[in-house]
Amino acid sequence: MKTDRVVAPFGLPAEQEAPSPGVRLAPRLWGFAVEYLLALPSGAVLALLWANLWPESYYRATYPIAFAVNDIAMVFFFGWITKEVVEAGLPGGVLHSWRRVALPIALSGVVVVTSVVAYAVAVRVVDQPMLEQAWVSSAAVDLALGYFVARLIFGRAAAAVPFFLLVAISANAIGFGLLALTGSFVEANPGLAVLLMAAALAVAVLLRARRVTSFWPYVLGAGTLSWGALYFGGVHPALALVPIIPFLPHGKRDPGFFVDAEPNAHDTLSRFEIWCRHPAQAALFLFGLVNAGVQVRALENGMFALPMALLLARPLALVAGAGLAVVSGLHLPKAIGWRELIVIGLVSSIGFALALFFASATLGVGQVLNETRMGALFSAIGGFCAVGAAWLLRTGRFAAAR
Repeated sequence: MKTDRVVAPFGLPAEQEAPSPGVRLAPRLWGFAVEYLLALPSGAVLALLWANLWPESYYRATYPIAFAVNDIAMVFFFGWITKEVVEAGLPGGVLHSWRRVALPIALSGVVVVTSVVAYAVAVRVVDQPMLEQAWVSSAAVDLALGYFVARLIFGRAAAAVPFFLLVAISANAIGFGLLALTGSFVEANPGLAVLLMAAALAVAVLLRARRVTSFWPYVLGAGTLSWGALYFGGVHPALALVPIIPFLPHGKRDPGFFVDAEPNAHDTLSRFEIWCRHPAQAALFLFGLVNAGVQVRALENGMFALPMALLLARPLALVAGAGLAVVSGLHLPKAIGWRELIVIGLVSSIGFALALFFASATLGVGQVLNETRMGALFSAIGGFCAVGAAWLLRTGRFAAAR
């Protein structure tokens, strides 16, 4: 008598072996990719096609909205990133306790310095000295895509994932500082900028002291003042919410890096994330559309300078820096050795969205910007290199094959 087959989750028959960890993780990773990664690449791919097939209409459509996208809409993306960093400092977060962050923060400085030097050398190798002015882009580490690749290789619970996040967050903090130093101060008004920022912080402190639970006064009040302060101070105004988000009331513990807030969450920071999620995705899509439209036929070898420098410099920087740190008395987390450091270095070579942002923020329209933008997009190849290196070195999910 024929009996019906009982089918288990993932479409496997019940009598078959349970899905492997990699199979179980795939739907969660795909959901994460859809939520956080596809907006920017979709906009970038559309921009590349549009700019190369119908260049005149592309520039007519995107040039008028570039300021609104780069300087205003991206405020929501960096507010969302800052929210993740603030929560990471709570109990249970990757930034909680100085003992966990000392070594990765120290390594981030080594990574940035080595990347900048390697980029200067790469510019000479490709014989494009004019690209030296794009050096700030070499400090960028893409958090979302890098986190996705690190999770893919090491899994959620591995120590290598928070270790990468600490290095990436610290390196980007240095990059934002460098971005501020290299801002255009031709029309800057430092006095007005200081007054506006003082007012923004005063409003944020007052709102927090009065236990205001709506995020709107923080965003529209303090955030607007902060935007004006950065704009008149010669710093990119898309960072306006960075000094404001830490004042929003938040939960007691970190739910996890890039873990969505519960729909019924009541704390102000979580409510901001829930509201900001879709505007941030729209901003990323428009950012890719506005900034990635490069005509391929007009490019030269200079577009390889950035990815070449990052791919070569960062694995070496992490291994060498970790060796010096261990000699100095610091300790690497358990289960992280030189093989894991090489893979983490390759993951951190992904500049992508933040490298694209740094380029757009520091360079004027022209060949240098176009080649740097393409280099930022090409740096995503670091993710494929990281997976390949993990397989060759038999680490992460490939360790069982040893």
